Amino acid sequence: MSLKWTDSLDIAIALDAAHPDVDPRYIRFTDLHAWVCELEDFDDEPQRSGEKILEAIQMAWMEEKE
Repeated sequence: MSLKWTDSLDIAIALDAAHPDVDPRYIRFTDLHAWVCELEDFDDEPQRSGEKILEAIQMAWMEEKE
């Protein structure tokens, strides 16, 4: 399955698996962007993201942690 920027929940699940010790409330968007791009299943253009997309991923990740 390939991940696109719009797959915020699936990206959040993958990030939680890849970085289980990270508290997503305190991640910088620059780091979040890099980590998403580094995911094995991620297949989208890096420049297509924006603050709203990264915020949606961060919120989904925070919900996954609960």
